[in-house]
Amino acid sequence: MRYGYFDDDAREYVVTTPHTPYPWINYLGSEKFFSLVSHQAGGYSFYRDAKMRRLTRYRYNNIPADAGGRYLYVHDEGDVWTPSWLPVKADLDHFEARHGLGYSRITGTRGGLKVDTLFFVPLGEDAEIQRVTVTNESDAEKTVTLFSFVEFCLWNAQDDQTNYQRNLSIGEVEIEQEGPHGSAIYHRTEYRERRDHYAVFGVNTPADGFDTDRDTFVGQYNGLGEAAVPRSGVSANSVASGWYPIGSHSVKLTLAPGESRDLVYTLGYVENPDEEKWADDDHQLINRQRAHDLLGRFATAEQADAAFEALRAHWTGLLSTYSVRSTDEKLDRMVNVWNQYQCMVTFNMSRSASFFETGIGRGMGFRDSNQDLLGFVHLIPERARERIIDIASTQFADGSAYHQYQPLTKRGNNDIGSGFNDDPLWLIAGVAAYVKETGDFSILDEPVPFDNEPGSEVPLFEHLTRSFEFTVENRGPHGLPLIGRADWNDCLNLNCFSTTPGESFQTTENQAGGAAESVFIAAQFVLYGQQYADLAARRGLADVSSRASELVEEMRTAVLKDGWDGQWFLRAYDYYGTPVGTDADPEGKIWIEPQGFATMAGIGLESGAAEQALDSVGELLATDHGMVLQYPAYTTYQVQLGEVSTYPPGYKENGGIFCHNNPWVIIGETVLGRGERAFDYYKRITPAYREDISEVHKLEPYVYAQMIAGKEAVRHGEAKNSWLTGTAAWNFVAVSQHLLGVRTDYDGLVVDPQIGPDVPTFTVTRVARGATYEISVTNSGAQGSRGALVVDGTPIEGNTVPYAPAGSTVRVEVTL
Repeated sequence: MRYGYFDDDAREYVVTTPHTPYPWINYLGSEKFFSLVSHQAGGYSFYRDAKMRRLTRYRYNNIPADAGGRYLYVHDEGDVWTPSWLPVKADLDHFEARHGLGYSRITGTRGGLKVDTLFFVPLGEDAEIQRVTVTNESDAEKTVTLFSFVEFCLWNAQDDQTNYQRNLSIGEVEIEQEGPHGSAIYHRTEYRERRDHYAVFGVNTPADGFDTDRDTFVGQYNGLGEAAVPRSGVSANSVASGWYPIGSHSVKLTLAPGESRDLVYTLGYVENPDEEKWADDDHQLINRQRAHDLLGRFATAEQADAAFEALRAHWTGLLSTYSVRSTDEKLDRMVNVWNQYQCMVTFNMSRSASFFETGIGRGMGFRDSNQDLLGFVHLIPERARERIIDIASTQFADGSAYHQYQPLTKRGNNDIGSGFNDDPLWLIAGVAAYVKETGDFSILDEPVPFDNEPGSEVPLFEHLTRSFEFTVENRGPHGLPLIGRADWNDCLNLNCFSTTPGESFQTTENQAGGAAESVFIAAQFVLYGQQYADLAARRGLADVSSRASELVEEMRTAVLKDGWDGQWFLRAYDYYGTPVGTDADPEGKIWIEPQGFATMAGIGLESGAAEQALDSVGELLATDHGMVLQYPAYTTYQVQLGEVSTYPPGYKENGGIFCHNNPWVIIGETVLGRGERAFDYYKRITPAYREDISEVHKLEPYVYAQMIAGKEAVRHGEAKNSWLTGTAAWNFVAVSQHLLGVRTDYDGLVVDPQIGPDVPTFTVTRVARGATYEISVTNSGAQGSRGALVVDGTPIEGNTVPYAPAGSTVRVEVTL
C-alpha cells in the first residue's frame, strides 16, 4: 500500500498520513548548516559536524522511534495539538507532509485551524527557517496560542549523551524578549570558556512569553506529548540554570474567519572572533550583533519567501545537467530528481548522520566519499575538486589511507585507522571521473600533502601512483591483492579471528602471518589500474602507462587462473589460503561483488566467464527484491571470515540485499549487451518502483536504502538504513551512464544505451563542459544491439560524440 504520492511537477513526495511504517525524512542544507526533518517534524540540526557542532538534541533507539524535533504546539481554547501529529498525537482533520529539494512543508488542520510550516535552510546561511502560516478556516473568530519548542544539545553530541555529571550543571541561556527583530533565546552553554559559538532561536514578533527550562516546560515525569506549558496555555517564563536548556516562545493570535497570520522562526548558529565574544567588559553578555543581523535577514515572511525561491532556483539549476524524458514516469522521477538529490545528500553527509547513523560514530569515508563523487561530480564539479583534495590529503606516503576523516577538521580518524586495502584504488576512480567530467587535468598537478602533514606535498598524480603501487606491492601467493582489514565489504575480516564479545572486527589487531587475498580488489585493480594507465598516457608518461597496463594484464590473468571457480568468480582466499565463495562450500558459495566488478572490468568477456558468472548471479542471488550479497547465508559464526557471519541469515552482509553492489551487476549486464535484464534488476531495488509495497519496504519510497532483507530473512523485502548509502551514486551511474548510456569521457560524450524493450523511446538532455546535448533514442531492445549515432544530421562511427564548444547545442539521434 501507499502512504502518499509523488508530485512530479512540484518535485515533491507528499506524505498523506503521519502513520508511515517508519519515520520518512528529508535533509535541509547543502553548505555548512544542516537539518534532518521527518514527516512528523522530528530530527535535529547541526553546523558542519553532527558530532561536534550539534544544535538540537535527538534520541535514537527510542520509543516512539521519532523522539525529538522542532515542534509547534497549538492551544485552541483548551484543545492542545501539534500539526505534525507528533508529539501530542491528537487526531488531525487533515495532515500532509511535503518533502522537496532542501525543504519540507508540514500542514495540519484541526478544529477549523490550519497550521502550515515550511522548513528550509537558506543558501549562504547557517540557520534553519520555519515559516509558519496559521489560518482560521472556521466561521467564528479564534484566539489561539502557539508554543514553539526546540531542545538544545550541548554541542558535542557524544558527550551530551554520556557526561551527565557535568552536563546537568552547565546549561546556560540568555533571553531577549524585546530584540530588534522580535524575541530571541540564546543557547550559550560553555561559551564562557573555550567556545566561540552559540545558537539562537528567534521569532519575528514580540513573544507573549518564553521558556528555556525543559523540566518546567514539559512537567515532571511527563513526555513531550504531555507538555505542561502548552496545556496550561501560558508560558512559565522559565530560565534554564544547569539542567536541560530549551527554546520556546509563546505567541497569542486572534484570527477572524478566513484570516491568516505569518510567523518566521529562525534557529541559527553564530560564531564570534575571540576579540568580539562579549558585549560587556565583565564578559557576562554575549555579543549578539551577528545574531541580530541573521534575524534581521528573516524578519518578515517576504524575506523568508525570497530566500525559499532562491533555494528552489538553485536546485532547478543543479538538476538541469542531466535529465531524461521517457514513457516510464518512475524512471524519469528517479533520474531527474530523487536519485540526483540523494547523491547530493551523500556528498554532504557521507555516512555520518541519518535516522540510522547517529552522527557520532563515523566521519567522512575515504572509500565512501570517492564513490559518492561518481554521483555528484556532474552537479558540482568545483566542490568535487575540493573533496578530492580533502580525501587525498588523508593518504599515507605508502599509498594506504585513513579509512575515515572528520568533516570539521578534515584530518584522518585515528579511531578507525587504516588497513582497508581497497581504499587507495577508489582515489583513482574519483579523480578519473572528475577529469572526464571537467577536462581539468590541472588537478593532477595540485600539491597535496600526505596525512595532512605540511611540507609533504606532492602533485596529486603522485598520490594516484602511490595508490596504484600499494596494490602492486601488496599481493599474495596467487598474485591477487592482499585484503588487509577488509576490502569493500567491511565485514569480510579474514585476518581478525575475533572471539571477544564487543570487540571491533575492523579495528582489532589483525593476526600476523596469513596471506588472505581479495578477488574483488583484483577486479577493482583491473578497472581502475587501467584508468591510472590512461591518465599517465595523457600526461605523456608512456613508460609509466605501459608498465601499468602490463601489471593490469597480469592481474586479469591471475583472476581468470586462480580467481575462477568454474561457474563464478571466487570471493577471496582466507588466512590459510582456502578459497572463499566456492561451490565446494555448503554456505557462502557465491558472492555478488566479484561477479559484478569483474564483468565491469571486462574480465572474462572473451572466454565466456563473465557471462557465466552473471548467469549464476541470476540463478542463485537474484530475488524479487534485488540480488543478495551471497548465498547460502551463514548459519553459524565463522571465525576465519569475521563479522559477515555474525548477522542472522538474510540481513546485511550475510545474505542481505546490499543494494550498493546491485548496480555493479546491472552495469555488468549492459557490458554484455543484456539491457533487458539490467533494467529488470534496476527496478527491483529502485524505490519508486517499490512504492506500492511500502508496507513491506517500510522506508522512504523516494530514496535508496542500503539494505533490503534477503530471501533467507524472516521479513524478506524489508529495507533498512535509507539515504546514506553508496547505492545512490552507483545506481545513478548505472542508470544514467549505462542503461540510458550517456557518460563523459576524456575526448567526448559516450552514447551507448542498453535498457531493453521496456523503454522504446527516450530523450536525454546532458550538459557537459558548457555544451548541451539532446540525445533522442529509438530503442528496439534487441539483446546485444548497440546504437548507431547521427550527430547534427551526420552519421558517425563508434559511440563517442566529440565535445562541442561551450554554449552550443548538439542533437544526437540514436537507433538500436
